[in-house]
Amino acid sequence: MFESVQKRATAIARDGLAVRRLVASCRKLLSERGEAAGVSLAKTTIDLYRGLDRRDQARFIAALFAEFSPDPARVLAASKAYAAEQSAANLLELGMVAEPPRQELLRRLNRAPMGTGTILRMRERLLELKRDQHELEAVDADFRHLLSSWFNPGFLQIVRVDWHSPAYLLEQIIVHEAVHEIRGWSDLRRRLERDRRCFAFFHPALPDEPLIFVEVALMDRMADRVPPLLDIHSATEDASRATTAVFYSISNCQPGLRGVSLGNFLIKNVLEVLAQEFPRLKVFCTLSPVPAFAAWLAPFLESGDAKESAPFGVALQAVRKALGTNIAAIASDPDGANARLASIRKPLTQLCATYLLQRANGDAAQDPVKRFHLNNGARLERINWLADSSKKGLAESLGLMVNYLYEPGSIEVNHENFVHGEIVASRRVRGMELARA
Repeated sequence: MFESVQKRATAIARDGLAVRRLVASCRKLLSERGEAAGVSLAKTTIDLYRGLDRRDQARFIAALFAEFSPDPARVLAASKAYAAEQSAANLLELGMVAEPPRQELLRRLNRAPMGTGTILRMRERLLELKRDQHELEAVDADFRHLLSSWFNPGFLQIVRVDWHSPAYLLEQIIVHEAVHEIRGWSDLRRRLERDRRCFAFFHPALPDEPLIFVEVALMDRMADRVPPLLDIHSATEDASRATTAVFYSISNCQPGLRGVSLGNFLIKNVLEVLAQEFPRLKVFCTLSPVPAFAAWLAPFLESGDAKESAPFGVALQAVRKALGTNIAAIASDPDGANARLASIRKPLTQLCATYLLQRANGDAAQDPVKRFHLNNGARLERINWLADSSKKGLAESLGLMVNYLYEPGSIEVNHENFVHGEIVASRRVRGMELARA
């Protein structure tokens, strides 16, 4: 099977003069021993890739799989030698021949000016192709492995963004906002007022390209709705009296880093900066979306195969009666959503709690926002009713949002518990979970 997949990938890769020139340059780069000449050749190779159209980009990525994978015969021979004699020399040889040549290729490409940024764009294209070409998972594994080292959290720099920051950086916030759309400059300015904070994370290799934006509201309570956070008329003059920091938007600016951990304690870094500036802060929490809840719930409503006598089935039946099986339709009428959802507040919130309390090996994919915050050491604290009644909020989670709580003294313990399979949650949320049988 591997050989047939490799032949198909080889055929795709060889169909294009520009790709053949690029592959030849890659082979030459791998054979180069001089560092100065290697950097020059890496720049030439990077320039060749940057000149490809989308079709040839796909051909080149196919070539990374077909022509820069380990040699099976050499791997087999080295593994047999190590099995026969477990010496340091045999182990070293096995490691060398088992590592895909494309890993060393990417390392050398990374030495070129704009090399890191180009590799991120390359992975962004790879992630698109991987949806239909599953063999490319092997290539992506190499990208993730290297990017995880290059973007080690020790290299990241945190920078506060305010209204006086460079215009290009302010524009980046608008472009990359992934949670709550920014509707123009006045909306952005509200998010940078005295009672708000915005932080950007940078990497030295990409000094002009932010990796992540974190937006924070300084308040006197844990937020339970989006509108007060974004209201342009709600600014508070004296932010020093705030007792609660609410992280309400975290946006990834680099699609090529998707799935690459930028550090388990990213939020903790921001928390420490805030605590130094505002000593009165006692509570650090989020107001977070539940982006996959509606997608998880829809099949249950459509199939109707849950045991109707079990609490889970009873809740589904109530939601199905109120909304039907096409829950996406609720987003088409945000103004009428409150009235339609009011009668099912309790069962819908219970179903959301049940979804969020699923462990990593549950019957549905992990909620990405939950995974991010629990992995960063937070606790699932509270589910908020109709916290986001925008079309997006209704379509993704029927308006529900979550508070994740960061307690400085518990962050490391919570992280370890999550890594070992525990969903760290408050008693309030655990009390809402529904039994399925």
